[in-house]
Amino acid sequence: MAPLNRPPRPTGATHLTAAPGGVALPPGLDDRSAAILREVVELYVATGEPVGSRTLSRRLPHSLSPATIRNVMADLEDAGLLFAPHTSAGRLPTDRGLRLFVDGLLQFGALAEEERDAIAARCAAGGRSLQDTLGEAGQMLSGLAGAAGLVVAPKSEAPIRHIEFVALGPGRALVVLVSGDGQVENRVIEVPPGLPPSALVQAGNYLNARLSGRTLEETRVAVSQEISANRTALDALTHQVIEAGLATWSGGVGGALILRGQSKLLQNLDQIHRVQEIQALFERLEAQETMLRLLDLAQRGEGVQIFIGAESGLFDTAGLSMVVAPFRNGQERIVGAIGVIGPTRINYGKIIPVVDYTARVIGRLLG
Repeated sequence: MAPLNRPPRPTGATHLTAAPGGVALPPGLDDRSAAILREVVELYVATGEPVGSRTLSRRLPHSLSPATIRNVMADLEDAGLLFAPHTSAGRLPTDRGLRLFVDGLLQFGALAEEERDAIAARCAAGGRSLQDTLGEAGQMLSGLAGAAGLVVAPKSEAPIRHIEFVALGPGRALVVLVSGDGQVENRVIEVPPGLPPSALVQAGNYLNARLSGRTLEETRVAVSQEISANRTALDALTHQVIEAGLATWSGGVGGALILRGQSKLLQNLDQIHRVQEIQALFERLEAQETMLRLLDLAQRGEGVQIFIGAESGLFDTAGLSMVVAPFRNGQERIVGAIGVIGPTRINYGKIIPVVDYTARVIGRLLG
């Protein structure tokens, strides 16, 4: 059988970059097999239900009988592209099948002018802070995709007005940072076990007394120099809290992580372990290390990045996909990222061009 040729991208289509380890076309996959795989994926995206041969026979050319389709589906299952979720005769795509679909079989074009205008209008600053504008962009993507919208915001260069540490439980604390332009950022940090609440209060008081219109980086440098010179009366535990709190904002490209529509990932889930996995994902995303990992994933290529299942390293077995694109400032430097996290049956053909264009709109705002 002749190998399948990948369909050409329409003029003006979104630029895609496959995740590392993208699936190659299996030997022997012909046009008929590819057409059946495409139909299975598209029906799965539309319904979330297993797809049977009789359903496919009504959508494919009449020359293909249900028996022929069943044989092809069996071959696709043997190739690791489809699987049977239970005793039903229907099939669903595997993560590998979805990757093949996205890389080689998905067809989409440029957004219509009215769609571009609508996105630009939702992302227009209009007197709002950058944080509010980015939050609106994330909310828009969440609504369009039926998934969680996420934004890694640019790091703020504004002077810091206030910083506070709030205990969350054993070994964890929340750092709340308020900048001079009114933006509020929250980060979760690790703190020494058994840390008394007074150490958090002392750390906040110490830093607030030294802000005096400084930026975060200026404050970090000044505090590091003062601590190194032993010019403070802070105890060792409070030192650790201060250093951990400042380190969450230093050394990385991105600023705050903005999440919108998290509840959409928890809808219609009747399996307790999946709810727990997704809730654990949101906790990991709040950690600075995971957020920087997300930004690193977004900037590996020039275009939209698609990660299916465990490809990103952020998900375990929760059946999720991530579509994300970086955005740049006026100096063409990547300063953040925007995208969605949703079920593997997310409508890739619809959301990929939207994520791509939204990232470009935000880049123009920053420029």
